[in-house]
Amino acid sequence: MGVSTSGPDRGIAVVTVDFPPVNALPVQGWYDLADAVRAAGRDPDVRCVVLAAAGRGFNAGVDIKEMQRDTAAGGHTALIGANRGCAEAFAAVYECEVPVVAAVQGFCLGGGIGLAGNADAVVASEDATFGLPELDRGALGAATHLARLVPQHLMRALYYTSRTATAAELHAHGSVWKVVPRDELLESAVELAREIARKDGSLIRLAKAAINGIDPVDVRRSYRFEQGFTFEANLSGVADRVRDTFGRAPEAADSEED
Repeated sequence: MGVSTSGPDRGIAVVTVDFPPVNALPVQGWYDLADAVRAAGRDPDVRCVVLAAAGRGFNAGVDIKEMQRDTAAGGHTALIGANRGCAEAFAAVYECEVPVVAAVQGFCLGGGIGLAGNADAVVASEDATFGLPELDRGALGAATHLARLVPQHLMRALYYTSRTATAAELHAHGSVWKVVPRDELLESAVELAREIARKDGSLIRLAKAAINGIDPVDVRRSYRFEQGFTFEANLSGVADRVRDTFGRAPEAADSEED
């Protein structure tokens, strides 16, 4: 359980997240993920990072129970920690010195969208679904990253309805590189990483920096702006009211650690 790094091939680092049952990360888990991705990118022998996950799905967001326990005790430490931890993990993927390929299976929700949306390429399994059930959770955020995966109006419709999009739909929009059977997912992601890793190591790092530099949206600043409204929703009591009244979407309900 936790975050681990392996090297299946020369020039490739695979960072794997494993937080059963559904990869809903606690505060420390987001920081551990950020540290692992940044460390892999700093390694001069690494030319591409594959971000993968063990278990049922890629990522179900934050550990809701951790925040609920803190809120019940009258504090906001877990909420602030989750906000900062998610921001650091998403930024670590985006700012990684080498390209990052996300290998997405099953559900990719909430924080999963932040990770996949900030990756350089996405390979997905046929059963992968992508979405932001934040409004059902009494939260906001990661529209910044969903907008990197789907066109603007579709992003808004998905955000407001809490619906999900399939891997095939994202492939049609050009944001998913390849859709494969689940048992071929990791190898397909590593295959793409191998092709990238064949490039000159210094040049690929320059390419990553150059491409980030021409992005029209500052993803770190944009996401932090969104998070201010998440915190406002919690301080005003809106978040708790929505969670208590409507509950969470079926997939997101699983994100509570047992």
